[in-house]
Amino acid sequence: MARQDQILRRVLRPAPALALLLLAGCDLFMPQTSPHPRARPSGLGPPPVVTAPPRSVESAELVVYYGLVAENLQAEGKLRTDDGADIPVDAATLAQNFERIAFYEEHTRGRPGGPSPLSRWAGPVRIGTEFGPSVQARAREHDQREVETFTRRLAGLTGHSITNVSRNANLIVFFASLDDADFLQSRLTRLVPGITDAERAVFRDLPRSYYCLVLAMSAATDPYVYDRAVVLVRAEHPRLVRSACIHEEIAQGLGLPNDSPQARPSIFNDDDEFALLTHHDEMLLQMLYDDRLQPGMTADDARHIVRRMADELVGPRG
Repeated sequence: MARQDQILRRVLRPAPALALLLLAGCDLFMPQTSPHPRARPSGLGPPPVVTAPPRSVESAELVVYYGLVAENLQAEGKLRTDDGADIPVDAATLAQNFERIAFYEEHTRGRPGGPSPLSRWAGPVRIGTEFGPSVQARAREHDQREVETFTRRLAGLTGHSITNVSRNANLIVFFASLDDADFLQSRLTRLVPGITDAERAVFRDLPRSYYCLVLAMSAATDPYVYDRAVVLVRAEHPRLVRSACIHEEIAQGLGLPNDSPQARPSIFNDDDEFALLTHHDEMLLQMLYDDRLQPGMTADDARHIVRRMADELVGPRG
């Protein structure tokens, strides 16, 4: 797939109108406490049916293109959906991969990235989803379930507060097609105070080679603590690729911003061998949110801690 994804990290400096960095126009935080929806009251009619407008020629062409790409990759044995348990990972390799993925960035505000201190969330991560008008009802249902299931998995792995919410999300996952450009720009402007024209342009002018992206934003008080993120998943993708984008972009938005060709089995590798989070990636997330690491640490600061954590997870000899 030669999938290119992008993480942009920036610091929102305090401004009089943005001092609290709250999501504009949203209601109070209301987490979903159960994966099972409540029964619809008998006095109400059936829920409204989402009818998507006709797809444009350009968007239809993308559907065909991305479908063929996914088919070819699967024919080559890629986009695996297992956890890679057949591929052994020793402690030295795990520690090295963590350093490459957590202490380096792919991109910084549109430029090639490089070494960077550890960044992650300090406060609760509240994950919400939004859909462009073009997204069909069946796709919405699947993608919503996928995000909710993955959120619960991440919370269990990291021990951090990561929840699905219906309001006041601070990590928003957009599913939108080429036809939803105006909708996406409007929602970004409303939900991400201080977003720049250049950052909105990244979402508007995304090249075909970019399958999905995450924009992670740092707190005004600490450049290495995330307090908001936005994920974009192209709605033209087939189901498996949308799932792959959900896994990689949310995980990157938690603080694993880089890819490495040496990382295996891993979604943090542009070879597209794995579509979904692997057992190796689960350990990376456990390490990322271990209390022995702190935002702002450099790779040199953390190296001995990372090696100790890797030994604890897989044993000194793997």
